[in-house]
Amino acid sequence: MVKYKYLLLVAGLFIVAAGSAFKKAKPRILVFSKTAGFRHDCIPDAKLAMLKLGAENGFDVDTTEDAAVFTAKKLQQYKAVMFLNTTGNVLDDAQQAAMESYIRKGGGYVGVHAATDTEYDWPWYNQLVGAYFLSHPNQQTATLRVIDRSHPATKHLDTTWIRRDEWYNFKSIVPGLKVLIKIDEQSYKGGKNGDDHPMSWYREFDGGRTFYTELGHTKESYREEAFLKHVLGGIEYAIRKKK
Repeated sequence: MVKYKYLLLVAGLFIVAAGSAFKKAKPRILVFSKTAGFRHDCIPDAKLAMLKLGAENGFDVDTTEDAAVFTAKKLQQYKAVMFLNTTGNVLDDAQQAAMESYIRKGGGYVGVHAATDTEYDWPWYNQLVGAYFLSHPNQQTATLRVIDRSHPATKHLDTTWIRRDEWYNFKSIVPGLKVLIKIDEQSYKGGKNGDDHPMSWYREFDGGRTFYTELGHTKESYREEAFLKHVLGGIEYAIRKKK
């Protein structure tokens, strides 16, 4: 009887420990930065910054440039997938199908800067990211207009945000985007989207959540507290983190 009670006690402790570990399991995101076109020199800094964001804010981060991770089985472990300055055609047909299935099952997507300079021959991706890159002028300081400060990605910002970066012009802008930030084309040279020039947006799409920010070309961005909080808010939205 004593031995039986001991076994029950051990089993009970194991169940409690397992349950505790399950409750404490952190959400995990995948940071994907494969390039098949222009390669940003900020990518190493950006990946380190994402690892630091995760460590400081309660989520795990895997970084990769290996598209082989895009299978249904491997993607299911992630709450969100970030395309971090990807360029060109980075996924084959099977990998694209796996990404589509992942989003339709409730996965999240975060696009940073050159994520819009990616997969021009994949119409579904245009819908996912929200727009495609068209062109950009030289890097310069410009004024951003924060038009929605209720979102986790913008709640820390003032209505005006002045910063230096590389500012994209866009084509194939998807209707219905929930725009968070616009750029004032009067504040810099080379803008081609007029008064309604979006820089960051989000929306629910095809079963999942998507967030994109045009910001993030420069190495300095990944040491900038305001920018990193902006990206963090986008991640929190994509993984459906509740406040």
